[in-house]
Amino acid sequence: MIRFLLASAHIAWRALGRHRLRTVLTALGVVIGVAAVIAMLALGKGARASMERTLRSAGTSIVQVSAGNFIRGGESVNIASGLGAATTLTREDAAAIAEIPEVLHVAAELRSRTWVTASAQARAFAVVLGTEPASADIHGWIFLSGRPLSRDAVESGRATAVIGRVLGARLFGDGVDPVGRRVQIHEQPFEIVGWIRAVSRDHDEGIFVPVTTLGRLTARTHLQQITVGVTEAGVATRVADQVTTLLRSRHAKSIATSAARASGALGGLQGPNSGAAGGGAQPDDFVVRTLAAQQMTKGLYTEVAAFALANMPKLDSVTTEEMAGTLNRAGTTMTALLGSIAGISLIVGGIGIMNVMLISVTERTREIGLRLAVGATRSEVLLQFLVEATVLSLLGGIAGIFAGVAAARGLTAFLEWPTEISPDSVALAFVIAAAVGVLFGYYPARRASQLDPINALRHE
Repeated sequence: MIRFLLASAHIAWRALGRHRLRTVLTALGVVIGVAAVIAMLALGKGARASMERTLRSAGTSIVQVSAGNFIRGGESVNIASGLGAATTLTREDAAAIAEIPEVLHVAAELRSRTWVTASAQARAFAVVLGTEPASADIHGWIFLSGRPLSRDAVESGRATAVIGRVLGARLFGDGVDPVGRRVQIHEQPFEIVGWIRAVSRDHDEGIFVPVTTLGRLTARTHLQQITVGVTEAGVATRVADQVTTLLRSRHAKSIATSAARASGALGGLQGPNSGAAGGGAQPDDFVVRTLAAQQMTKGLYTEVAAFALANMPKLDSVTTEEMAGTLNRAGTTMTALLGSIAGISLIVGGIGIMNVMLISVTERTREIGLRLAVGATRSEVLLQFLVEATVLSLLGGIAGIFAGVAAARGLTAFLEWPTEISPDSVALAFVIAAAVGVLFGYYPARRASQLDPINALRHE
């Protein structure tokens, strides 16, 4: 059977090669249809990923743990409205947080404001964030060039950096790719390995280095912050509560020591009678809050901020429902629009294949009669013409895949529309092309197999 299929494919190739222009025009409908399928899936997936990155950057699925818990106001409503110094937050805490079931990514972080120097004439005062590779996923960075910080760079304390788009333009000029260039931070040369665009202005204006490297340069072994990315926006508040419980258990001794030292004083760690984080008699040496809560309460009066924080679980739920609804509506609309274009093109292409195969059967009637007369079965004749229709459709499908990939790249390059091409979409397009060939080639192939050998041999 395999040898017969290979022979049939070879005969089909020769037959299609005899009428090249007709073959190209016939396959054009399949090319357009398959290209539309590729572009449709790439646009849909890209738009969804872009929206998810934007929502992540807005803080709907981010929890932040900050070292210290210095209360300067809001004691009557239990809000930690300021942060102080504490040296008890560690990378071991970050590793423990990563074990919480609904935590997706964790990044241990240090922060420094210092000069970043590219040359004697190009330097900028910027935020240097010591972090880990997970930051790229947590904040949804888009890499214009290069790659994220590597896990090996963090573990070995290597001097590599990822730079924001705005800071890169200040140091090297607009549109200049900084990857591969070097900058000086704390008198240490760093090689830039990544260039990003972020939704957050702070990240666009910052530079990111391994947390271990910044810790060594600034002589700090503790962390200032741990950023946590959760599985979805609706669980952020619940994860924040779990992180608070976990860190209270891990820091119980240091919390008790700090509370005893600060007792009766106004400086250092202090909090309201019910606890700085809303529970327990002693103030925590850390603050846990969702980034969405932090942004929502920025600039609000204390009482209003307290009301917003008290309703964060409900707000998280609304955010999740709205996000899901928006994604589904956008995806459904785009799928229906581009799917209809792809469907019409494939139907037109399939009708073209059927028409050409009917013409081919008419032109080769004597050949079919001769094959039947010398012993070929009707199923073998049917299979031969079915293979020919499938080969024609697959040729269009392969060309359509290249056209679809090129179209997706063009949309991203010229219109800046986000697209993502997956192997699944390419495989689906290939399967669709083969299915069109089989579906629309069956009738002509069956008609060829039903010809009477004697009448076919008499055909002029």
